Amino acid sequence: MADLYRVHGMTCQGCARSVVQAVQRAVPSVGVTVDLAAKTIAVEGSATADVIRQAVEAAGFEFLGAA
Repeated sequence: MADLYRVHGMTCQGCARSVVQAVQRAVPSVGVTVDLAAKTIAVEGSATADVIRQAVEAAGFEFLGAA
């Protein structure tokens, strides 16, 4: 089951790609799916919310926590 997080600032496919790449660089074993309309990411695999937050913020987006 995937963990769902809200991310502010994703407005296009390029933004989504940046977030996915940042999270996968931080935790290569996870799967990441973006829902641009809902401004959320679903992360499958073992990763803490803090690691996800750091990756999202390093990519230039605002991490708003669990959805």
